[in-house]
Parts: sequence; structure tokens; C-alpha cells
Amino acid sequence: GFERKLDIVGIGYRAQMQGKATIQLALGYSHPVIFPLPDGVTAEIEKQVAITLRGADKALLGQTAAKLRALRKPDPYKGKGVKYADEVIRRKVGKKAGAK
Repeated sequence: GFERKLDIVGIGYRAQMQGKATIQLALGYSHPVIFPLPDGVTAEIEKQVAITLRGADKALLGQTAAKLRALRKPDPYKGKGVKYADEVIRRKVGKKAGAK
């Protein structure tokens, strides 16, 4: 099958499996985010910050990965959020550093 790796970056941002087909994420919101996995996609979580999605259907896998990432897209200033493992985040210079 195919696999897609996602990284979670940020203090207090983490993920854990709930049962076989549900991921619970802490993404800095006031509530945990419950994300149900579609049939045909399985997930593995390492050290609470690396999610590996696996499946036979490439389109469904990519769609699932994109939905997970959309829950908290990487922030351009600090780089916090859910990103693909091979994704490079373009960082912006903040106000203080930019004015010098």
C-alpha cells in the first residue's frame, strides 16, 4: 500500500489513538479534536508527534492526510501545526526581527 507521514510541531500539540480507527489530537484549541479515520486507512503514532497513515487507496490516503493537516496548518511565523514529514515550511520574519 501507500503511506503518508505527518509531524505535529508545537508545545502541547500531540496525538494519540483512541481505539483502532480514531485519533485524538491536542492542537492548542480549548478542546481535544476527535478525528475518525475512514475505512481502508490505518494510523500509527510515534512519540505522540509523528503520525503515519497507511492504506491501499492513494487518493483516500492523501485526502485523509490533507484533512488532518487542515485541522491546524503550519503557522508561518513559528512553524507550529500539523505538517507533512517532507514539507518545508516557509518561515516569515516577525515584527521585531524584521525592523532591525
